[in-house]
Amino acid sequence: MKTRLLHTLILLFGSILFSSFAYINYNTVNPFVVVLDAGHGGHDPGNIGNGYKESDIALNIVLKIGAELEKIPNIKVIYTRKKNVFVELFERGAIANRADADLFVSVHCDSHTSNAYGAGTFVLGLHGNKRNLEVAKKENEVILLEENYRENYAGYDPNSPESFIGLTLMQEEYLDQSIMLASLIQDNFIKKLKRKDRSVKQAGFIVLHQSYMPSVLVETGFLTNKAEGAYLNSKKGQREMANSISNAILLYQKNIELATIDTQINTNINIKSNDNERVTSGEKVYPGVTFKVQLAVGSKKLALKPYNFNGLSEISIYPEGKIFKYYYGNTSDYSKILSMREFAKKKGYPTCYVVAFRNGDKVKLSDVLKSEDK
Repeated sequence: MKTRLLHTLILLFGSILFSSFAYINYNTVNPFVVVLDAGHGGHDPGNIGNGYKESDIALNIVLKIGAELEKIPNIKVIYTRKKNVFVELFERGAIANRADADLFVSVHCDSHTSNAYGAGTFVLGLHGNKRNLEVAKKENEVILLEENYRENYAGYDPNSPESFIGLTLMQEEYLDQSIMLASLIQDNFIKKLKRKDRSVKQAGFIVLHQSYMPSVLVETGFLTNKAEGAYLNSKKGQREMANSISNAILLYQKNIELATIDTQINTNINIKSNDNERVTSGEKVYPGVTFKVQLAVGSKKLALKPYNFNGLSEISIYPEGKIFKYYYGNTSDYSKILSMREFAKKKGYPTCYVVAFRNGDKVKLSDVLKSEDK
């Protein structure tokens, strides 16, 4: 994964919080790589509610997304398919991994036995409820059309709920970034297109599990709903959905770049502040502020024991919605927390970073550093 994303984690729950992380080497020459995945294809038409073909609609939307993104300098678009062909799920993720992509976006259409309607966006995670499990199972069953699927997916059974438990581990490192992108997409669907909000959810999609970067799966609506199916099958509907998704991707990219630029500014501030009179004996204390190193984000609550954190002690947990964030360290000394961060990296957390708290509430690290360095 590119350095600028491995060391930049944006937290979004209701609003986008920009965090600034030290020592990021951001190279503006490198393109921002987006892999667009049109679900299904070839001998797998996807769902065919009301006679519409999910594979065709998903492809049309993806090609329109790509056409918009390709107008932007420094963005590189890669497609898992550009025509009506079948691409195995593990290969879709492999395409993104080989490209060292910054984002993976998979586009689909939903179906249901009821008259359900609305747009939803998924990130990888435990299914959470029966409906999310069913959506994931339905999309994952395509692997049964592949030859040697048992070998390709290590015995994964799309009909077994237990199979979903192991899917989240590789993607949890990018969960916050995936949620940010999903939230931006969903926000456009609801506010700009006035689609019914089926929200951002977690589910065990194989296609997301295969990719090692921030990844989302978009269910643009229900073909089984007469009105929504007609909308998604229309040029207008496909254009509007594509614009909503492409605009969200561009905003995501902008947020990432702004956070990275802010990081470089803060790095310079930190270097200059070494001559500040407040710094004595290698210490740089910020009264009223607590610094911690964020190690990981997960959907499971772990015992705060060293064996769960590669031998690290002084671990704390911070619940946020349905996920848990795990922190190492607890100090007001910024120099000390930087040392602890480097130690955590050596212990197996290469993408860990520093966060700040004031009066028990998380605050923007850059604001803390700037305010104290004035």
